[in-house]
Amino acid sequence: MELRHLRYFVAVAEERNFTRAAQRLNIAQPPLSRQIQQLEETLGVQLLERNSRPLKLTETGKFFYSHAAQLLSQTAELESMTKRVGNIERSLSVGFVGSTLYGMLPKIIRRFRDENATVELSLHEMSTMDQIRALKDGHIDIGFGRIRLEDANIRRVILREEKLIVAFPEGHPLSVAKPVVALRDLVNETLIIFPKAPRPSYADQVLAAFQDRALKPRRIYEVRELQIALGLVAAGEGISIVPSSVYGLKRDDVSYRALDDPTLVSPIIMSMRALDESRDIREMLELIYRLYQEEKIPYAPHTDPAR
Repeated sequence: MELRHLRYFVAVAEERNFTRAAQRLNIAQPPLSRQIQQLEETLGVQLLERNSRPLKLTETGKFFYSHAAQLLSQTAELESMTKRVGNIERSLSVGFVGSTLYGMLPKIIRRFRDENATVELSLHEMSTMDQIRALKDGHIDIGFGRIRLEDANIRRVILREEKLIVAFPEGHPLSVAKPVVALRDLVNETLIIFPKAPRPSYADQVLAAFQDRALKPRRIYEVRELQIALGLVAAGEGISIVPSSVYGLKRDDVSYRALDDPTLVSPIIMSMRALDESRDIREMLELIYRLYQEEKIPYAPHTDPAR
């Protein structure tokens, strides 16, 4: 059994489909099927229930998947950290969800570059789900997202809880009548949520807020990204619930109103590999809290990045 067998099986287990797994691995489907069969023959067990659609893991397959995924993550971690230790020039790869660009992230990146001129820093827009995968594969070193995902190989630091606000078309009766609105005021509106995929995402946080209060919007309109949501709001197609940092994105055709419930928040979460205790990551986290203090921005209790 080789590492490639583990990579192939993990891809099939996560995609639950040989075609999608082959596309993810950039190989043809027939060789992938043969490799999985070869793995099962080597182990002398059945890992997949091939007659089900989508594919299902056997109980043995579930056990093997959890340990294979962990082993691959540790291998990628070891490879990535060894390369960084061996490089004379330091590098840091950062993944982020688009909505964080409206908050402190641009200032954080500029300040980090100013204070760490020898570090080659690269940025990659990706969903929280993709960030977790990229961290485990060693493609990024830090991720900034909004979804709480439990993974033994990933360490998370909740930087702050950002209040949610409502984006209305300019002149909307509710925005004119009320400086502060409640979710129940919005149930007869078309709710524009984002991103449409992959899920879970920020969209699910918004939907859960309604569900937790036994509320259901009259109509839900799913779009790809925040900018499209705001464009549709401006066109009068509906309303959208957005992080409060978006308020800084001034538009004449959109007005913003606060929500009356202080528990309606979306977290900003910094994620990194569980075993990565590198100097660059410590300096990034220390810089973030320093900037929050300078800007008088409320933040979550400090978490020791070396823990």
